[in-house]
Amino acid sequence: MAAWRQCAALSLLAALIACGGSGNGGDGGNGGNGGGDGGGTPPPAGPPGGIPVRTFTAQDGTRYGVQTLVTGLQIPWSLAFTPDGRLFITERPGRVRVYQNGALVTEPALTLTDVHTNGESGILGLAVHPDFASNHYIYLTYTATTSHGPVARLMRFREVDNRLAEAVVLLDDIPAATIHNGSRVKFGPDGFLYVTFGDVASPSTAQDVSSLNGKILRFTDDGASAPGNRFRTPVYSIGHRNPQGIDWHPVTGELWETEHGQTGNDEINVIDLGANYGWPVIEASESRPLMVSPVTFYDPAVAPSGAAFYRGSQLPAFRNQLFVATLRGMALLRVTVDGRRITAQERLIENQYGRLRDVVSGPDGFLYVCTSNRDGRTTPTAEDDRLLRIVPVN
Repeated sequence: MAAWRQCAALSLLAALIACGGSGNGGDGGNGGNGGGDGGGTPPPAGPPGGIPVRTFTAQDGTRYGVQTLVTGLQIPWSLAFTPDGRLFITERPGRVRVYQNGALVTEPALTLTDVHTNGESGILGLAVHPDFASNHYIYLTYTATTSHGPVARLMRFREVDNRLAEAVVLLDDIPAATIHNGSRVKFGPDGFLYVTFGDVASPSTAQDVSSLNGKILRFTDDGASAPGNRFRTPVYSIGHRNPQGIDWHPVTGELWETEHGQTGNDEINVIDLGANYGWPVIEASESRPLMVSPVTFYDPAVAPSGAAFYRGSQLPAFRNQLFVATLRGMALLRVTVDGRRITAQERLIENQYGRLRDVVSGPDGFLYVCTSNRDGRTTPTAEDDRLLRIVPVN
């Protein structure tokens, strides 16, 4: 366990960092089957910014539009807003970008040169510290190339003038692979940092409580195991195959999660501290004592990735609903929940923008989505990859 407590100063990565500048059901390939708006957003006033809008109508009659904000991204994986309205974006080949004042900042905030980019690996999850306004901390996970093979690494940086510096390694030497890396990173309402790791194509690790793979982990903001974790380690829950989406219900505070199943059987779960979600012993509708079955599952697969509850007021019909970006499904799932029950589902923008990787609820009250069409699983268009914004249409 010494690896997950390892911290290192900037000198550890100084030579590696330049600032400024599947198997079945793996990542949903064709062969496999944020924060709120603070409650102060004005009433819906139609599409913002003078940007062209494609208009769609949901099943309940809600009209919404989609704007393309950025084109030409390189496999964007994670989206996270800072309190001042900047949007930080990870690009899997090894960069962090910034969208600010209606445009993509030309120079990357971070470029890592030791990134392992085979298959589904690379720079993946990213999170902004709840006290970013005072400490400017940003966290990310990436797959690093080492002499003994690829490993997953959790990092903390300090942001200064759209640059990420002062690198600190919070977690290192976690087994990684070309598939099933998981790696969503978010702060919970309890102030702790949550990180998902997949089973890296070794299913038995998901049931091994001494392994950090196939788990959801919970840390303090300095990388220590959060107090109250059941196993007195960073492990928060076990039995996960490839979890790629997590968010907390705005009203109940419960943690919801999405993960890729095996040749279908993708899941949405409600996560409880210390619970076992069954993989590889059970999946989909199967059950066993002391193991938790999913709230719902998808067969054929949709390959669910990033997930976010909508907290804004610009799209009132979407309030407190769960949105899930899907890769194989090529749609944005709109999921209505009541307690721990799903009462309705709908696929928005299906087959309109290709594979969708992440979705966040922006501080301006709109939804933001990124595509993942340059990841080798489909044929990209000239505009891929894109950052999209979902806005009201009167």
